[in-house]
Amino acid sequence: MTVPRIPIAEPILGEEELANVVEAMRSGWISSLGAFIGEFEREFAAFCGAAHGIAVANGTMALHLALAAAGVGRDDEVLLPSLTFVATASAVTYCGATPIFVDSSPETWQLDARALQAKLTPRTKAIIPVHLYGHPCDMDPILELAARRGLAVVEDAAEAHGAEYRGLRVGAIGSVGCFSFYGNKIITTGEGGMCVTNDAALAGRLRLLRDHGMDPKRPYWHEVVGYNYRMTNLQAAVGVAQVKRLPGFVEKKRQIARWYAECLAPLAKAGRIQLHPEAPWARSAFWMYSVLLADTRVPVEMVRSRLADRGVDTRPFFHPAHTLPPYATGARLPVAEHLAGRGLNLPSGVGLERAQVERVARALAEALEG
Repeated sequence: MTVPRIPIAEPILGEEELANVVEAMRSGWISSLGAFIGEFEREFAAFCGAAHGIAVANGTMALHLALAAAGVGRDDEVLLPSLTFVATASAVTYCGATPIFVDSSPETWQLDARALQAKLTPRTKAIIPVHLYGHPCDMDPILELAARRGLAVVEDAAEAHGAEYRGLRVGAIGSVGCFSFYGNKIITTGEGGMCVTNDAALAGRLRLLRDHGMDPKRPYWHEVVGYNYRMTNLQAAVGVAQVKRLPGFVEKKRQIARWYAECLAPLAKAGRIQLHPEAPWARSAFWMYSVLLADTRVPVEMVRSRLADRGVDTRPFFHPAHTLPPYATGARLPVAEHLAGRGLNLPSGVGLERAQVERVARALAEALEG
């Protein structure tokens, strides 16, 4: 008998999302104007604890827009973790700047704030802390360094909707926060993204650059070169319904993480795996529940193949950006390389049930045995 596959993630969409899209279509406002865009911006920004939301077409555009609005340009340098999705580095290069890669913390798997000081140069313009797999970075030392050196802090919160650092939701902690609403994220608009900020002047700059640099008071007058990074009203219609579900989605993600921690405890106690960490000062959103495989004799791809044979979809960790051809310098970042070489993302969709988590845990135990 063929067992149903357990996907790595699936979006949860309902009747309100459908009704909103139908309403947007009937209104005729299907492109980048329409009531749902402003509503989505306000509601999501408020959820993050930010005063301003600027919706864009995807998360990569959010990062590029944030860096451009912060004044990052040619010959500048931007510090960021190497262990991240490539879009973080790509957004830096879009500005003509150079990404400077920093190693990860072995305790949290996030950007190692202790390693930032050694990477600073007179050309450093910004820091991008990436809240990897839903766990926040240790922001206080990053903010302190940025304030001392006059650097922008652009949070890459693409994977961390609702995560908290010392009681504050990520995204509104630095200068500007950037989110993705891709189909596998905690909430989705299909594609889509958003910048959030508490800086009114920066919000105005973000809005200006998002819409071709067109003067909002003088139509078709352009003082600066801008971009067409606008979100559609159809996407925002889905987002308005999704953001209402967001607190519940985050709680379910955390419940799934607790289930995994319980079900995988025997493997962790036996030293076969390391469980997904959560720092005392953090409240992770656990976008992807992840483990590290401790036995280096069993390649990650072999374990993934065995899990696939048992109907369980998984993902490897991202390749560290400093090992990718566009960014390779020959430098070594040992923690990032170790994490990438042994990391495994397990099924983490909001729709998961306890029985499915138990099945994944059994399958992983079998896959590690051969």
